[in-house]
Amino acid sequence: MLLLMRERSCNTPKPVLFLDRDGVINFDYGYVCCEENFHFKPGIFDLVLGAKAKGYLCIVVTNQAGIGRGLYSIEQFRHLSKWMCEQFENKGASIDAIYFSPFHPSEGQGKYLLEENTRKPGTGMFLEAVRDHNIDLTKSIMVGDKMSDMKASLGANVAFNYLLSSPFDIEASKELDQRVSLVSDLATITSHLTY
Repeated sequence: MLLLMRERSCNTPKPVLFLDRDGVINFDYGYVCCEENFHFKPGIFDLVLGAKAKGYLCIVVTNQAGIGRGLYSIEQFRHLSKWMCEQFENKGASIDAIYFSPFHPSEGQGKYLLEENTRKPGTGMFLEAVRDHNIDLTKSIMVGDKMSDMKASLGANVAFNYLLSSPFDIEASKELDQRVSLVSDLATITSHLTY
């Protein structure tokens, strides 16, 4: 589901820096829903600034099962997302769009109790972004902190995929596809921006 979008697609295809939210943009304390608990990860502003300087769009794709579980509302999520985008703007960076999935297949309540393709590892949020923007997936990047992020981006044919994880995370290393790079910090990804 689209939450925020700065502008519609441009005429020429552009690469996208896709970002998961919790664990990539901010520390994942579990169902972060207010500014007081939202702490930005080191290097995230530099990564977005570097991507924007090289012509990338920056799009957030985030599972938000806390909405479906009734832990916070879409309005609370919208308020926090607006505040988050303002922090990027204050640093001279910008987020072009935010897509989210409030569903959960076993813990969702009411209409959110659903096995839905927008929820990663489904590809739905990526497909929505491709529909709404003129995206060059062959030059696009996904940064996530879970294998479900990688499965979703690989399924959507995002060319470059970075799993933000400890280099000692043996389980993640075992599951890595050859199209996924395991990185321990965001600065490593910033240095790989090539577009």
